[in-house]
Amino acid sequence: MTLKSTKIAGTLSEKRMSMNCLIFITMKKKLKFVIVIFCMFTLDQFETQAQVQLRCGSEVGLNFSKMTLEQNRMSIDPSFMNGFNGGLIYEITFKNKFILQSGFLYSTKGSKYTVSGHDLSISPSFIDIPINAMCKYKLGSSKLLLFAGPYFAFGVGGSYEVDGQKSNISYGNGDNKDMKSFDFGLNFGTGIEVKNFQFKVQYGLGLANLAPVTTNGTEMKSTVLGISMAYLMEGK
Repeated sequence: MTLKSTKIAGTLSEKRMSMNCLIFITMKKKLKFVIVIFCMFTLDQFETQAQVQLRCGSEVGLNFSKMTLEQNRMSIDPSFMNGFNGGLIYEITFKNKFILQSGFLYSTKGSKYTVSGHDLSISPSFIDIPINAMCKYKLGSSKLLLFAGPYFAFGVGGSYEVDGQKSNISYGNGDNKDMKSFDFGLNFGTGIEVKNFQFKVQYGLGLANLAPVTTNGTEMKSTVLGISMAYLMEGK
């Protein structure tokens, strides 16, 4: 091979490499453009779907609760205790008609027991945060409500009583505590909506073991049957 042909081959090789680089850069730019367009379209769709209707209001109601208590595989039969709940709620209706209802509710719960002739009771107070998915079905001028979801609760006060002697509840873990402060569980309920008013019945099933000491097999869980009325103001 002559020196001239070698130079020609080298020049062709350099041109081929330059062309490949140019193609690669062009494809990269097109890919970036496609990604940008896709992201813009996805964001636009997300913003469109994210358009919501917000309603805020207040809720008040009654609780009929009991706290199951089991120790060393022996169950202590609890009796229902009356309490109340009340606070602020909000309801979000998404464009696809999916409804989410939540809020912050002050709720009193508890139970009564009779153990070896002694009368015991415990009545903790919680801040409940329910997160319910809700469906609405038209019933003439009103709507049928069906909802379910988890709840989270944080102990903020309350008392217990032994043979008429009352003391404040001490939250935490250990032998010198009365019960744990964090509870969670599931809500199920139904109701009727008439204009801005909602009338609901729900059942709360506690899943957390609230006993401060569990090494001896102690288990304490709450269940609540609640009725409530809510008033929601129209938002945007």
